[in-house]
Amino acid sequence: MYINFWYPICTSEELVQDEARRAELLGVRLVAFRDNDGAAHVLSDTCIHRGGSLSKGKVIGDCVQCPYHGWQFAGDGRCASIPSMEGKTPPARAKVDSYPVHEQYGVVFAFLGDLPEAERPPLPYVEEFDKEGWRVGAPIVFEVDAYYERSMENGLDPVHNEFVHPSQGSPRVNEDQIDIQPNDWGAKFMVDFGYTAAEARQKIVEVDESANLRAGTWYTGPNAMVTGIYLPGGYSFVQYFFEAPLSGGRTRIYFINTRNNTLDPESDGWIVETNMKIAREDQAIVENLWPVQTPDTLTRELLTPGDSVIVKYREDLTDWQQRGWRIDWDQMQASEHKAAYAIPSPARRESGNWVLEPVPLLSEGQPVAAAKSA
Repeated sequence: MYINFWYPICTSEELVQDEARRAELLGVRLVAFRDNDGAAHVLSDTCIHRGGSLSKGKVIGDCVQCPYHGWQFAGDGRCASIPSMEGKTPPARAKVDSYPVHEQYGVVFAFLGDLPEAERPPLPYVEEFDKEGWRVGAPIVFEVDAYYERSMENGLDPVHNEFVHPSQGSPRVNEDQIDIQPNDWGAKFMVDFGYTAAEARQKIVEVDESANLRAGTWYTGPNAMVTGIYLPGGYSFVQYFFEAPLSGGRTRIYFINTRNNTLDPESDGWIVETNMKIAREDQAIVENLWPVQTPDTLTRELLTPGDSVIVKYREDLTDWQQRGWRIDWDQMQASEHKAAYAIPSPARRESGNWVLEPVPLLSEGQPVAAAKSA
């Protein structure tokens, strides 16, 4: 798991005014709430007084109040009030980490890391959201008993569709069809299946005579992925997946489907049902992978050229670890009952004297998720 990326915290609908909400991901607890203006805030969910859970408290004006002793924390993480010290200014050390928030597409995202704004990876972006002729569905949220990297790699695997999703027509992908295009924060692949019009009609939908089926997937960072399916005739589906690692073996997925066809709202139901049928087919596979987590080196799986996008993904994970962004999960688990950790926030670069310990991070030279030399 990695800090310094954008993660989905909850849906906008779930974050109700005047109520605090807990989110647990990357091995830490977070609290989300809305201030008087409705703006969303995400803080570390540990009161630095005696360990109270802020998410179990109340929202008082622009602050969330700890249920244990009533300490109130504003959206910037600073303690605004200590009832037992009425009339006195809370000490400078009375603060918790607060994270940049971006709310769009019906999802509340938080940047869980300490990078300054100019150095952060891009915000999640749904290109079709305001585009004429496209319908964007409400976010679908579901959980899988699988490690998020395994889930991501399943989406980046162009070969599995033939065997896992037979209802899609079982299109076969040859390794020489996969075109990979790297970018600053990930990579993209596209496959042109080269169907004739007759084959496309039989397997998919009534189509333009001149077109072929094309599909591809691209990722940004360790947990954001987009799949584009371009059917003959100009019919397209572009699907966005934002993954939240809940633990070393469970993931919550926020799925937004966009389409430029069957735009009537009455079609939403069966389209969601179709998408979830495909998702359940993937779920049946990734929940039974062994080992549960990605192997430490590429040599512990026999990868082929068809896995080239997955190799690129693992190389990027290695790069992000070498930047000092990978959480030391084993150390966190060993001390989970003894230490309350926090993801370091941007404010830690501006001031010291913090109570909560930052999550332990792996440094260059420690074991990595992938070995480039393999």
